[in-house]
Amino acid sequence: MQVRRPIFAAAALLSSAGAALAQEGGPMLPGQPHDWQITLQEALSPIEEQIHWFSNYTLAFIIPITILVAALLGWCAYRFAAPKNPTPSRTSHNTTIEVIWTLAPVVILLMLAIPSFQLLTAQYNPPSEPELTVKATGYQWYWGYEYQPSDKSEQAQAEPVSFESYPLAQLTDSLADQDAAAAAKGDIAQYPRLLAVDNELVVPVDTVIRVLSTSADVIHSFALPSMGVKVDAVPGRLNEYWFEAKREGIFYGQCSELCGQNHANMPIALRVVSKDQFAEWYKSAGADLDGANKALTAAIAAKGGAKVAAR
Repeated sequence: MQVRRPIFAAAALLSSAGAALAQEGGPMLPGQPHDWQITLQEALSPIEEQIHWFSNYTLAFIIPITILVAALLGWCAYRFAAPKNPTPSRTSHNTTIEVIWTLAPVVILLMLAIPSFQLLTAQYNPPSEPELTVKATGYQWYWGYEYQPSDKSEQAQAEPVSFESYPLAQLTDSLADQDAAAAAKGDIAQYPRLLAVDNELVVPVDTVIRVLSTSADVIHSFALPSMGVKVDAVPGRLNEYWFEAKREGIFYGQCSELCGQNHANMPIALRVVSKDQFAEWYKSAGADLDGANKALTAAIAAKGGAKVAAR
């Protein structure tokens, strides 16, 4: 269900200001966070586009309300200060004012509630039957992935694919080693320290992906900001979400639920590839994950290399 998209000047102005601040340190790369960035990460999925719209939509209400309340507080402090108002009014009831401050918030809340319910509905109702299901299991402090292709897909007959995804920072002992490990994978800009992992979650572009999230120990949260994904991983439960990547590249997220000592070092790396590349990778990943990853990296390099996306 699509949310209507009217234009709100105040929200657009704020977004432009955030982009300008983000560009102070250099040109903005697609989907990357930047120092002093105050806006959301670039939307790279349909749901994240709607989240961006709803964020700007709510700002169109919040900004005028904040300015109005601040102005009223300033005016009251000035107008009704003791030196200027030695004899305070004893008015205790004003029907007009009470009707206004009751009805106005009700109308505003309704205008916020309707599109928020539409967005919530869209987040849990994919536009079509998912072509691929991935079960993401949270551990202290890494992720495990299990693939389940649709029965109608060509991957349905291939050997099942499952693996663990460990952060490179847990596989090394020092910051220098982490840099070296990231550089060994290719380009440290593509595999940044504290976000790079040994095995990325590989999915095809322009494909509806179902995510089943759970945990093997404590509560975690599977979050990919640029994809609009944030779903809790709770022991003994399966939570369902979906996303559809609209751009090839490497996208990063992190566990977003405090889960222990290394919570801050529990990244999620998503590699989005073409459908043909995914089909080739999936054929061999079940039997030889390392070989499949190397072949996929070589195929991507032959096309010009992976583009770094959201962290």
